[in-house]
Amino acid sequence: QISKMFGIVVVGVGIAGLARIRDLMNPMPSSPSEHLKLFGFVSRRSFGNINEAKQISLEDALRNKDIHAAFISTENRSHEETIRMFLEAGKHVLVEYPMALSAKAAHELWEMAEQKGKILHVEHIELLTEEYKQLKKEVAGKDLVKGTLHFTGHVLDENKSGFPAFSGIARLTWLIDLFGDLTVTSATREKQKDKNYSRMTVHFQTANKKPLTWIEERGPGMRREKKINFCFTSGCLENFPEAPRSSVGLFMQDQNLFAKKLLGQVSEEELAAEKWRILRCLDLAEVIQQYCEEPEKIYS
Repeated sequence: QISKMFGIVVVGVGIAGLARIRDLMNPMPSSPSEHLKLFGFVSRRSFGNINEAKQISLEDALRNKDIHAAFISTENRSHEETIRMFLEAGKHVLVEYPMALSAKAAHELWEMAEQKGKILHVEHIELLTEEYKQLKKEVAGKDLVKGTLHFTGHVLDENKSGFPAFSGIARLTWLIDLFGDLTVTSATREKQKDKNYSRMTVHFQTANKKPLTWIEERGPGMRREKKINFCFTSGCLENFPEAPRSSVGLFMQDQNLFAKKLLGQVSEEELAAEKWRILRCLDLAEVIQQYCEEPEKIYS
C-alpha cells in the first residue's frame, strides 16, 4: 500500500499562515495530516525561508505538478481571487473564513470546485473550540425562547476584511449551527468614524419564529470576547459552560479534517451539510449587509 501524499503550498504568512506552516511541518503522528507535505509558501513580502519552508513564486505554485493543494491565509479581500486561481490550476483549496466577501462569488467558486472535482474547504475553527463543543452539548434538545450573541473586538480595516457580517461570520456560523436555519428580520449599523467605532445589530427569527439577536461591536481597546444570553423554556444560559483545554490545536484539527476530505474519508452527508451551512451563512451575511446599507426609509 503506497501512502498517498499531497503537496501543499501556503499562501500568505500572517498569523494563520505561520500556524499553517508550523502544523504542516509537525503533523500529528498517525493522523490524516501525515499525508500532507509542505512544498513551500507564497508571500508578497520577501522572506527567503521560514524554518525549513522555502518561498516560491505564485506562478510556480500554480504551475507545479507536485503541489496538489493551496492553504489560503491572505486577507479576506483577496480570498476570492486566490481561490479562483488555484481551482483554475486544478488544485484543491483550503481557505480561512470567510471564503469570499459576496454570496454570488462564494456560490460560483463552489460550483467551480465541483465541476473540477476539487475539494474546497473553508476553515471554521470557531466550531472546533472546546468552549463551543460544550455549548453545543448544553443547548442540544432545548427549546429556545429568545437569545443574544454579543461579540466585541478590536478595530478591523474593512477595506481588507470586508463588511462586519462577513468578517464576523464565525458568530453567524455558531447561531446557525446551534439553532438551525435563520431568517433576517432587520439589521442596522452604527458607525462613529472619528472614534473608529462600529456596532452592527442583527435580528433573526428561527424556523419556530423565535427571536435571536447578533451584535458585532468593534472599537479601540475593546477586549476580544463573546457574551451569550440564550433563554430556553427550561431556563437561561448566560455563561459558557466549563470546557477542558484541547490537546490538539484548532488549526491542526482543521488540517486533519481537510486531509480526511482529500483521502475520501468524509461522508457525502457531512460534506453536503457543511456546504449548505457555509453557503447559507454567506447568503445571510449578504442580506445583512444590504439591510445595513439601505438608505433610511422615509415615510411620507
